[in-house]
Amino acid sequence: MKNKQNLPPRSKKLKKLPVFKSEKDEVRFWEDHAITDYYDVSKALVNPVFPNLKMSTRTITLRVTESLLDSLKMLANKKDVPYQSLMKVYLDEKVKEEFANP
Repeated sequence: MKNKQNLPPRSKKLKKLPVFKSEKDEVRFWEDHAITDYYDVSKALVNPVFPNLKMSTRTITLRVTESLLDSLKMLANKKDVPYQSLMKVYLDEKVKEEFANP
């Protein structure tokens, strides 16, 4: 007869994850619940890849001088990209640079 120390751990019965109406509802749910009640974390991937995942975005209003906007539009036209996309790339690069060199 095996002693209890040599037995594999018993698998815990996992709860069924509810369907959420919004991301906000899901955030509230996880504030009060443990992930281990719903997922077997021992089977989790260490570095998962999500190639089709789109990051959440938010629309903002940004006031810039007309000359800056004109310059951005000229650069974007030269690179054949929408100026809003170019602005996002420039902002992203600068923010990463600031965090890398505090």
